[in-house]
Amino acid sequence: MSIHLHLRAVAESEIRDDHTWLAAFMWKAWENHPDEYAAGIADSIDKVWSSVNDLYAAAEVLVAHADKPWTLPIYGGRPVEHSTDADLSRPPLMILEPLGVSQAADFLASVSFDELWNVASAKLVGWDQEEAQARQEFLDHHRDLQGFYGRAAAAGHGVVKAVWA
Repeated sequence: MSIHLHLRAVAESEIRDDHTWLAAFMWKAWENHPDEYAAGIADSIDKVWSSVNDLYAAAEVLVAHADKPWTLPIYGGRPVEHSTDADLSRPPLMILEPLGVSQAADFLASVSFDELWNVASAKLVGWDQEEAQARQEFLDHHRDLQGFYGRAAAAGHGVVKAVWA
């Protein structure tokens, strides 16, 4: 089974706080994901996004921040509620406002991947995966997220998140 966290940068003025509309928007974006990824306005992480969040949670050990910016790249944002007549099979959706996108970008630009890895690697290396392979996978996700959030923040965009299963 394939499951992905899909992130899409969107101008705040174009985001409708309507689950049905936003799910349709994100589905169309998912269908165009390779082109949108190449354009730098989308990213996705396969089923390991929770582990990427665990990598960022290691920042709590490294840096004391009351606002906990390490929570923003993966799970940050507010849920978009289903309306009473909505199709409940639609994906869960979240919106991270431009301020949160900027905070996520700042965190990703300033945090040391090596320091995060040193704290979290024992928890992240899978049973059938060598450490070097796992490290490279997480480093690739980290670099993708750095670029994605950096571009979205520079454009003043929000980020919409969907989980596709």
